[in-house]
Amino acid sequence: MHPPRSDIARRTLGLYADAPRADRFHVWFRWLTCPFPAVERQLPRRGTILEVGCGHGVFSCFAALASSGRRVTGVDIDCDKISMANAAVDRAGGSQPLAEFWCLPLAELDPDRRFDAVVIIDVLYLLSSDARTQLLAEAIRRLEPGGTLVVKEADRRPRWKAAVTVTQELVSTRVLRITEGERVEFAPSDEFDRQLRDAGLVTTVIRADRGYVHPHVVIVGHRR
Repeated sequence: MHPPRSDIARRTLGLYADAPRADRFHVWFRWLTCPFPAVERQLPRRGTILEVGCGHGVFSCFAALASSGRRVTGVDIDCDKISMANAAVDRAGGSQPLAEFWCLPLAELDPDRRFDAVVIIDVLYLLSSDARTQLLAEAIRRLEPGGTLVVKEADRRPRWKAAVTVTQELVSTRVLRITEGERVEFAPSDEFDRQLRDAGLVTTVIRADRGYVHPHVVIVGHRR
């Protein structure tokens, strides 16, 4: 687990200080167990950023605070979490909104909108194989020429970390019902890498699980 060490990280979590206790716990747990800083470093410092499956908006707010040159949009199908994300934006104040959040699937976002980067964090494992393929294709279609797709998922190795992750996500989706999803089905990172390369992206795979109990991996694809 990695506590929020930077001022930007603490400012991000502070945006949820007035949220209901269960949501504050979820936000903090996500930060402690997910390598958000490692994902943020893969994004361009300036330009339009889209997060697919943004949840409470923690990463989107963090990315926006990390660089004022970014214009961040988040979409998610969980409207309760989107309400929390918009409340965090309201707490941030400022002359311009920190980020914008919409409760809708990616396919229903304005079809003409394109982004300099699209980021997907811990979403694909909740989808069937066909749905994963469709979502990745739509995310790539949304990229501007030269744009970047960043996918953070849990790998299948090492096996003990994968087992911890599967157990945790089964509790989240089927017991606590705090995560929307069809199933819990982790795919190997090389499968996502291959899909991005087949779509014409130049890829890099980064292990990001040092100090975490989950097998985090970041796949970065650049559109030519």
